[in-house]
Amino acid sequence: MEENFICLDIGGTSIKYALAAGGRLREKGSVPTEGRTAGAQGVAEKVLAIVDAFRGRGVAGVAISTLGIVDPVAGKVIYAGPSIKDYTGFALKALVEEATGLSCTVENDVNCAGLGEYWLGAGRGVRSLVCLTVGTDVGASILFNGRLWRGANYSAGEAGSMRLAGGRFGDLASVRRMVQSAAKAHGIAEELDGETVFAWARAGDADAVNAIARLIAPLAEGIANICYMLNPERIVLGGAVMAERQYLAPRILADLEEAVPRPFRSATQLAFAELGNDAGLMGALYHFLQRRRDAQERAQNRETGEAGKVR
Repeated sequence: MEENFICLDIGGTSIKYALAAGGRLREKGSVPTEGRTAGAQGVAEKVLAIVDAFRGRGVAGVAISTLGIVDPVAGKVIYAGPSIKDYTGFALKALVEEATGLSCTVENDVNCAGLGEYWLGAGRGVRSLVCLTVGTDVGASILFNGRLWRGANYSAGEAGSMRLAGGRFGDLASVRRMVQSAAKAHGIAEELDGETVFAWARAGDADAVNAIARLIAPLAEGIANICYMLNPERIVLGGAVMAERQYLAPRILADLEEAVPRPFRSATQLAFAELGNDAGLMGALYHFLQRRRDAQERAQNRETGEAGKVR
């Protein structure tokens, strides 16, 4: 009988969840996070309510992807911005395990997106991978041999904070900046959406074309820096805007041709994320299975070591 797992992806606006079995997500849904008002305690109540709804379904564990810098060993959020009040220092793993008796793992959301793409998406088959998520900011996860490179204090991959010639990478290559640029050029006060900007660009609107070009140029510059520093086999681009692959791909590659000499980039493939909104959920599950497998191997090694001793 297949094991079932509860997967959750805690974001600034919604908590996505699913019951997973055999690498497949079933019974997916979402609830609003309400983090700015309900805070960490409100998030905890929603998480426990989701877990409780799936009890009695042969659940073997809870796999959580969440915003913020995460200590994956303690399962604790060690830093988070204002989108969830009082989230910094929140011990998610302990809370879930004590309340439910189920094993729980917790990992950063961009790291989980990278793990999901590595396992079942655009990162399959490579030993070294960088996954970039482009949205209101830019995040990154770095994987070598299927393992995350988390850094000395778990903050590796904060790509948005890289400094480029024009400023902060996450600001210059943000979808918000692109949309605001197009709106201003058209004299529109209200917020547009990215789909509208790309529709204008495909119709030949020069202002929309320029707004997108202003996103592509710093994005290519940031990718160039990653090629120079890490030389990964593949860089996967994710985030809702990357659904515009047909428009973006040739333009990003053209800018990269200018930014990175071929010897530094020839072995690095550029790919677009395949799992969409499910990447974080799938990556959370992969992280749970990976940590459980590691624990089992450690236990076996201890038993083997004891068995091999002369008494």
